[in-house]
Amino acid sequence: MARPPGPLLLLLHLLLLLLCLAAAGRPCGPVALSRDTVLGHLGANITLTCQDEVPENATVLWQVKEQGAAGGWGQQLAEGNTLLLRRLRYEDSGHYSCSVGSHLLRSLRLLVAEPPETPQVFCYRRSHDKDVLCEWPQQEKPSPGTRAVLWVKQRFVAENATQQRCRYFSKARKFVCRVKVPPGTDDTKHLVVSTCVSNSAGSSAGKDKIITLSSVLKPDPPVNVTVEALEKAPQWLQVNWSYPSSWDPRFYWLRFQVRYRPEPAPTFMEVDQVTTTSLNIRDAWRGTKHVVQVRAKDEFGHGAWSEWSQEAVGTPWTDPWDLTSETEPFSSQVSVEDGTYGVTLLPKFFGEDDSNDAAGSAMESSTHPVATPYAFLVTGGSLLLGIALFVGIVVRYRQTWWTSGQEMTKPEGEGQHMLVPLSLPPPTLSDTPLLSHPVPSAPGMLHMTHADYSFSGQ
Repeated sequence: MARPPGPLLLLLHLLLLLLCLAAAGRPCGPVALSRDTVLGHLGANITLTCQDEVPENATVLWQVKEQGAAGGWGQQLAEGNTLLLRRLRYEDSGHYSCSVGSHLLRSLRLLVAEPPETPQVFCYRRSHDKDVLCEWPQQEKPSPGTRAVLWVKQRFVAENATQQRCRYFSKARKFVCRVKVPPGTDDTKHLVVSTCVSNSAGSSAGKDKIITLSSVLKPDPPVNVTVEALEKAPQWLQVNWSYPSSWDPRFYWLRFQVRYRPEPAPTFMEVDQVTTTSLNIRDAWRGTKHVVQVRAKDEFGHGAWSEWSQEAVGTPWTDPWDLTSETEPFSSQVSVEDGTYGVTLLPKFFGEDDSNDAAGSAMESSTHPVATPYAFLVTGGSLLLGIALFVGIVVRYRQTWWTSGQEMTKPEGEGQHMLVPLSLPPPTLSDTPLLSHPVPSAPGMLHMTHADYSFSGQ
């Protein structure tokens, strides 16, 4: 009685069965050639032979049928039993014939082709409700008649693979295959993707790729990116953008990443975890143009980041009275205690060339200070105030000098006066004699002239 197979043998049989299921429905081989077809390689030389033996004194004539001709033969090429074609091109493919007179000896088909490149497949899905697109680039244009096929099947499931034809886009120079995703498909199930490219010159199979619908999510880049300055904010920039048309935000959201740099700087600064479609940059360089880009990813982190959006540029708000921002060197915007920004950017960001005298002189002149309107106003006001003060002093001095001259030119006796004690009562006629000449002044006495010294009767 035969012994039952051991567990090791059962495991081996199971593995072989899985391999057979994985390979089922994925034939990948060159396109079969007919017996009258001759294969030639691009850029090579080839010799076509009419017959092994040709009657003597017979003239063999070679002809090629022009493409698109309904019937009959076209251009005559040469005479002889053999035809040599040098440096083959794709346009040399066609039907060739040799004949003696009106008697056809042989007709054959020349096919110029190159073996296809091995596909390096990359699959992505632009949103949760879109089909999966698988593509791979081509270094060279594929030969005419090249065929590309893609198969998809669930992993470790005994079912036939679904076959999809792929299309070549000449401008983008790549093959693209569309994988239909039925509604309600589980995003977490593993799928096996296989590819094959073949033509008459050969075939090439790509390496199997295992994917899930959630892992291949890759949104399109955000659109309508704008950069605006905020008034009265010389270091702020407002960035706005929109969702791509391929992603519906009513069902799933995106999170964004923003990167920006001032134009002289070579590296970007990045802001992550942005959940809205706008962002205020608060550390922009004053008076400097900035380059901004945005990219997106699924809100739960599935899949990959989108490509970066197109570049958008903007410059922070600048005070219209500040004329020095255009001539001062770029600042690294490091704040100091008085609130100013005075650290100059390193010269390497400008790519200076010492051999270029013109560039050096331009950089040197840009560091010279430029006078502002405030300086002119302050200087002019100070000058006018000084002139007015000088004129006032001169006028006052002349008035004083004129008054002193008048007092010195008065006649003798005019202006003479007497002194009266302030503490005494007013004098009467009976006790005070009439003075005929002035009395010397004394402290505490009133100065009175003869004309003012009069009395009334008791």
